Amino acid sequence: MKRKFLKSVLALCCGLAMSVAHAQSYPNKPIRLIVPFPPGGGNDVIARVIAQKLSERLGQQVVVDNRAGANGIVGLQALMQSPPDGYTLAVGAAGPLAVNPSLYDKLPYDPLKDFSPITNMVNYPLLLVVHPSVPVKTTQDLVNLAKAKPKQLYFASPGSGNSGHLAGELLNSMANVQTVHVPYKGQGPALSDLISGQVQMLYSSIPSVLPQVKSGQLNALAVGSAKRVPSLPDIPTISESGVPGYEAYSWVGMVAPAKTPKDIVNRLNREIVDILKQKDVSEKLNQQGALPVGDSPEQFAAYIKAEIDKWGAVVRAANIKAD
Repeated sequence: MKRKFLKSVLALCCGLAMSVAHAQSYPNKPIRLIVPFPPGGGNDVIARVIAQKLSERLGQQVVVDNRAGANGIVGLQALMQSPPDGYTLAVGAAGPLAVNPSLYDKLPYDPLKDFSPITNMVNYPLLLVVHPSVPVKTTQDLVNLAKAKPKQLYFASPGSGNSGHLAGELLNSMANVQTVHVPYKGQGPALSDLISGQVQMLYSSIPSVLPQVKSGQLNALAVGSAKRVPSLPDIPTISESGVPGYEAYSWVGMVAPAKTPKDIVNRLNREIVDILKQKDVSEKLNQQGALPVGDSPEQFAAYIKAEIDKWGAVVRAANIKAD
């Protein structure tokens, strides 16, 4: 028994030593960061800010690789097929990880089994804007109007199943109203028709509509976050102004392939969380309408599961299908 105990202790010590050595040697070559969306969008901007800072802190180049296609499926499938060694990472956003499982009958990946969550980097609160011709000043006014005129208020989005669409369906469900979704092929056409008055509402990322709000072309009613956004302190939340408990974010996290060594996941988590706390980074994120998060791998894993459940219920209730 004594000999078996000593062997167990020796094995444990050897394992710990190898883990420490592994962590100390990582990384010793460039890291590829897959962004499953085209260049220039919110996910890409966040990825490049983090990649630059990670390169400086890790002493190795972090190269952004845009692999767009099929609502993020192409990029995440590429990550899933990569070695779990910490040298291939990906941006894991709300759509591909939390919404796609309900939009598609078959996915080439399982968001809960095929990836190792590192951290949720930012939340993007959605801003509810309306055309000036809509006679409302608050979310409660809008809810009252929608109840008085069922199926007569139309909200635009850049396409079926995206965050703006789901935000509108969530409000329909929670406020027991019937506003009508109008999908467009991209943010540009959706915003153009809203400004012209062809549709009445839009749930959008803040930077995409802030110039039109400032110019008076659109009226901002509320943000979808749990708390007010620091850059827009005078704009109330949807929850406090008409629909208690309402929260709708688009979010951007970081994931690695499943079975990536825990020490590497923890190292990346520490580095990214520290980066998100830097003043210059937080300022850049605020300019993008993003709220820094920086949670633990375990917290991010639990958040992904909760988001899958939440948006899955919305997709099924509204019978949403992928474009």
